Amino acid sequence: MTPKIFVTGVTGYIGGDALYELMQKHASDYEVSCLVRNSDKGAQVASRWANIRLVYGDLDSFNVLEEEAKRADVVLHCANADHEGAAVALTKGLAAHPPETPSYIIHTSGTGILVWADVERQVYGEASTKVYDDWDGVGEVTSLPDFAFHRNVDKIILAAGSTGSHVKAAIVAPPTIYGRGRGPGNQRSIQVPDLAKSTFEHKQGVQVGAGKTFWANVHVHDLSDVYVKLVEAAVSGGEQASWGREGYYFTENGEHVWGKIAQVTASAAHKQGFIPSDEVKVLSGAELEKLGQFHQILWGANSRCRAIRARKLLGWSPKGESIEDNVSETVRYEAEAQGLVQHHAAKAAG
Repeated sequence: MTPKIFVTGVTGYIGGDALYELMQKHASDYEVSCLVRNSDKGAQVASRWANIRLVYGDLDSFNVLEEEAKRADVVLHCANADHEGAAVALTKGLAAHPPETPSYIIHTSGTGILVWADVERQVYGEASTKVYDDWDGVGEVTSLPDFAFHRNVDKIILAAGSTGSHVKAAIVAPPTIYGRGRGPGNQRSIQVPDLAKSTFEHKQGVQVGAGKTFWANVHVHDLSDVYVKLVEAAVSGGEQASWGREGYYFTENGEHVWGKIAQVTASAAHKQGFIPSDEVKVLSGAELEKLGQFHQILWGANSRCRAIRARKLLGWSPKGESIEDNVSETVRYEAEAQGLVQHHAAKAAG
């Protein structure tokens, strides 16, 4: 029988690119269904892939999610890492499968879960030597404090895929994601584009504190490769991959220091004519307050990890350009999004 795959978040950045990669490789191999909120979102998907079955609803449509999970062999959940109700509904539906036919969920978390120590201490902009890994250190990662970001939903997924369950669960935790997405909806990431936007607004580069914090990073195309490899492993019976308590996958391909990215961003913005110099300023207390804690954490807390499991078990070999090499393109796209670039038609019109 043709494997049935149910995907959420398909008009978002992560889910859209994952869907693109899945359809590039398996459009004729799998029966793919996608959750979409309304007909406009459905049209975005249908215009690209007419053979995808559209399911209308959102993450609060618990009955819809449960029924689709009952129908699916594999759920690829790429929407909202913090929505408890959706995670419960999806895992409940998967648990309704007969015990002799295991079902699979691949859930999207994020390495924001690793910033908990800096957030607890309210220390931003300073380096940390703590590096997590998903192989020898997987037990530490799956038992982080309950107040860590994403931990509430991680626990639901881990419980659903506990020993003895016929629900096989994997958690994918991306770090800073960069690069242009290929999905039908949003193709923009958050951390670096928002840094470019803030650079335009301040007319110079910006950093949090000393700018010494580390984050791991991955190109969005390489992230999608992990999702597809996990779907392929699930469809093949699951033996190639880890599931349950050891089914936790970081997806890093190196790491960066935010102060350096701030400088590279400022240099690219200056070179492209959007700011008067390539200087980088340290945001003041008032500016940080206006910025909000979310961005203080994104640019000022440490999130360091090593992705060992996907490399060892799935043969994952990321190939995307580095985050530093991608900054110039990100600055250009963000300038266009902010209306700072006059396109050819506008120039011709005077």
